[in-house]
Amino acid sequence: MSTLKGLRLEQRGEGNYYKVILHIGSTLIPISDDIIEELQSYTTLPADQFFPIFVNKVGYSSYLQEQIRQVVRGAGDLSTQMSAIQQFFRQE
Repeated sequence: MSTLKGLRLEQRGEGNYYKVILHIGSTLIPISDDIIEELQSYTTLPADQFFPIFVNKVGYSSYLQEQIRQVVRGAGDLSTQMSAIQQFFRQE
């Protein structure tokens, strides 16, 4: 499990329909296996290039995309946050 200010990725593991859930405050976003696999292929990108891909893949509506952007902006350093998220997906 990776904890970030505002964003939190929860690994649920085998036996669950969604193995990864993104928490944005009290909002839960399930992440499908195919999106996990796709994001894993982008984990070597710099944070500023990975971030828009992450937002577009995980935020399936413009509302959720804006929520993700706001939380990340409010939490501070983009590089640190995206590095933690990229590390999470490398371990999946």
